[in-house]
Amino acid sequence: MFMAKRFPRWILGLVAIGLVVVVPAVYLQPAKVLAPDAAAELPARAVHVDHRDIVKGPFRSGQDVTRACLSCHKHAAAEVMKTTHWTWESKAVKVPRRETPVTIGKVNQINNFCIGTQGNENKCMTCHAGYGWEAGRAAQQADAANVDCLACHADPATYGKGLYGNPSESVDLLTAAKSVRATTRENCGKCHFDGGGGNGVKHGDLDESLYFPARALDVHMGGRHNMQCSDCHVTRGHRILGRMVADNYTIAAADQVSCEQCHAGRVHRDARIASHLRSVACQTCHIPAMAREEPTKVTWDWSKAGQAGRKDDHYTYLKIKGEFSYASNFTPSYLWFNGGNEYRYLLGDPISRNGPTYINRPAGSIRDPKARIFPFKLHVARQPFDEVNGYLLQPVTAGKDGFWTHFDWNRAFEAAVPLTGLAYSGRYGFTETWMYWPTTHMVQPAAQALQCDACHSARGQPGRLDWAALGYPGDPVKWGARKLP
Repeated sequence: MFMAKRFPRWILGLVAIGLVVVVPAVYLQPAKVLAPDAAAELPARAVHVDHRDIVKGPFRSGQDVTRACLSCHKHAAAEVMKTTHWTWESKAVKVPRRETPVTIGKVNQINNFCIGTQGNENKCMTCHAGYGWEAGRAAQQADAANVDCLACHADPATYGKGLYGNPSESVDLLTAAKSVRATTRENCGKCHFDGGGGNGVKHGDLDESLYFPARALDVHMGGRHNMQCSDCHVTRGHRILGRMVADNYTIAAADQVSCEQCHAGRVHRDARIASHLRSVACQTCHIPAMAREEPTKVTWDWSKAGQAGRKDDHYTYLKIKGEFSYASNFTPSYLWFNGGNEYRYLLGDPISRNGPTYINRPAGSIRDPKARIFPFKLHVARQPFDEVNGYLLQPVTAGKDGFWTHFDWNRAFEAAVPLTGLAYSGRYGFTETWMYWPTTHMVQPAAQALQCDACHSARGQPGRLDWAALGYPGDPVKWGARKLP
């Protein structure tokens, strides 16, 4: 009877050793074209010119300072007036639910923080790079002398803004003008770190901890690079790259900021990590937590505003604004994102009667080849709406006729009618709204980036990603990433 020869065990041993050595070598081999030094891609910074002996004065108003600036920088105001930092408004865009193109921005639309600027210019324009809003929008926007050069170029220790975007009465304009320089994080942060009513309130990845951060807080702004905002938000002719999707509908790629500006080529040696770039944004792994040091507002209930007898506390309740909750060092929300909005609430749009009304909904899906899984801060609010007309209401809050003076919602809504053009029925309620803010700052050093088990479940424990909500039938590590059912 024929007996088959036994397969030599030593051959099996060689095969096993080969798998242990060769397979990791294939995955972990250095990329053929390694990424260049990212720091070498940073733009050259302008040489600072000390203005202490150039600026003379005297100055009686902010406009006087601007006229002095324009005597040398002749085209500066005209350049600024073409930007969204000046207009607070996008170019007109077509949206599916409107017959004519619409513009979107802080100047004419609604959010779920301070709600809206119309009628509230005396307070809101503290963060506008312009003077003279008491004259009305048309007059303010038409005058080049209203461009506030000091807001972006003065040493913030010498300059602050007061009502209607004008300089604070305590400012020494000559001292402020003599301090002008290239912009720093301190200039940008005065508005962007304190947006929404205070330090860290709005974004969750921008707050005053970034004025002088450690490298562990932000690898770009901290440590030896000490990057300024304009290193990424490259500026030419006062046109600053990088626009917030919350205040726009779609944003052209040419107007955006991306990691690839500096991190070009193959940036990961491990092919398994590199393969994730088809589906996962850099920010998802490299910004594992939000509001690392300073808390950020995550809920805001306007329906509780105006209550008598309650003690004011910045983090829980203010009579003029209502109830809040804050969070720090927390996990972002994750959505597919292609850089635009699937939807942006426009003034007069109907609210949702089934679930929350979205102020914005980032665009993208698992089937969108341009979309990546991206981290967001979700802000949930209860804000006023017209019970008869079915749309969100914008109140006048600041000033002698505003809610913060008399705490009468009806008067605040009636005062807004001629400003917004929205009729008010006389009946109001409060409804839940959601607003998403992309997370792009507070980038961690590589050693603190997310590891595999942060997203992919280990030993039956769920990871941070909701695979079903993202369109997957389950954890894709089990059946192949981006494979659709």
